[in-house]
Amino acid sequence: MATWATLHCSSAQLAQLLGPNTTEAANFICSQFDTVSSKFSDTAYAVDTTYLLFSAYLVFSMQLGFAMLCAGSVRAKNTMNIMLTNVLDAATGGLFYYLFGFAFAFGRPSNGFIGRHFFGLKEIPYYSPPDTFDYSNFLYQWAFAIAAAGITSGSIAERTQFVAYLIYSSFLTGFVYPVVSHWFWSTDGWASVANTQNLLFGSGVIDFAGSGVVHMVGGIAGLWGAFIEGPRIGRFDHSGRSVALRGHSATLVVLGTFLLWFGWYGFNPGSFTKILSPYGTGSMSYYGQWSAVGRTAVTTTLAGCTAALTTLFGKRILSGHWNVTDVCNGLLGGFAAITGGCSVVEPWAAIVCGFVAAIVLISCNKLAEKVKYDDPLEAAQLHGGCGAWGIIFTALFATKKYVNEVYGGKSDRPHGLFMGGGWKLLGAHLIQIVVIIGWVSATMGPLFFVLHKLKLLRISAEDEMAGMDLTRHGGFAYMYHDDEDSQRPATIQLRRVEPNSSSTPNSV
Repeated sequence: MATWATLHCSSAQLAQLLGPNTTEAANFICSQFDTVSSKFSDTAYAVDTTYLLFSAYLVFSMQLGFAMLCAGSVRAKNTMNIMLTNVLDAATGGLFYYLFGFAFAFGRPSNGFIGRHFFGLKEIPYYSPPDTFDYSNFLYQWAFAIAAAGITSGSIAERTQFVAYLIYSSFLTGFVYPVVSHWFWSTDGWASVANTQNLLFGSGVIDFAGSGVVHMVGGIAGLWGAFIEGPRIGRFDHSGRSVALRGHSATLVVLGTFLLWFGWYGFNPGSFTKILSPYGTGSMSYYGQWSAVGRTAVTTTLAGCTAALTTLFGKRILSGHWNVTDVCNGLLGGFAAITGGCSVVEPWAAIVCGFVAAIVLISCNKLAEKVKYDDPLEAAQLHGGCGAWGIIFTALFATKKYVNEVYGGKSDRPHGLFMGGGWKLLGAHLIQIVVIIGWVSATMGPLFFVLHKLKLLRISAEDEMAGMDLTRHGGFAYMYHDDEDSQRPATIQLRRVEPNSSSTPNSV
């Protein structure tokens, strides 16, 4: 298949082949090819934009997955509260990412730390190679930003004041997350793999879809929130032993997990942002970015499946039960881990990623119990712990061929240590883990601490025991009876009749 880049020709070259006095004919023929080239270029942009928008819709559907997962993982008396916070993560994040977040993340030109243009989407659409930003880019990146905020909301569920949700969500999506995404995804970022003029350790950080940028940011933010406000009442008894406060609906947990699984196919493969980009030439013209998109979907799937099965049998050995909620969390932990390197690893390596991710999640949960840390959705352990493992995994297993294809712009990039690529990529990725922990701790930690001191973070003990649906949101999420029931005549109550002492076995 010919591409638009190969359809251009020179009339001077063509005139030499046609012989003397054929310049006009050559100009006409070449003009036709140039017209085809232009139309094909327009078609390529349209296809790539459609692909990006479709991916954005898939990532946005993950908000429904987060909402259902959170709702099922909390007790019934807090269902309305946690679902409302998920709705407002999207709504609040939409405005603040529009006003500030997208500019801080991708505004060009900028320095290595933070963007300085595109506030309120001014100057969008923007075209200045190597960057081309349209409204579809904003929508896709917004869906990522609210995913990070959704992760944090799970960590502080069932005990946090509603105003605190609004404050932290605005700050996280409008400033904290965008700065991190600028560092690692913008072409100007100091550690970005796209910054070919100033690559960290000659490689930059390969965090393709955000094991660090999205999952670690959301997980570390949630860690600080849950740590500062403390565990839920009754989570640990007087002797310090862990008491399970199980969510009220495994059905919603499974529904949310499958919705997140579905959305992850926009999260990971969609992070290419383009699909109509050939890699091969000649007989390999069938091989291109569409092949990498398919491979990324496969590695994502294998990592999640392996993590789910590893968690299933691991928890069976530890607890003696086949627990569906644990399996769902294990599956999501595998997805969070593979997100960073999904585009540059072989499918067999994704299985290794998922296996270790499950072990990391189980270990983090055991550690959380030891230190009396309470996270109703295991969000800090899942997204923070497994996200950090995903960053290290990429530095170990990224293959040379895929790194050069997916990123290009620089020949012979450093790749995975176990794949013969040396230590440079691992060094860059260890720095990524350290700076994300440091940045999120330095911004979100003080925010939660100030909210705590102002008594805006945690609800009262009375409200917590009664449930926030009743005390803060006007009623429970579930109707156990109709309001009209109190006006209906009393129904006949059946009672058991015991035989008296004079009754015989045959009496009625």
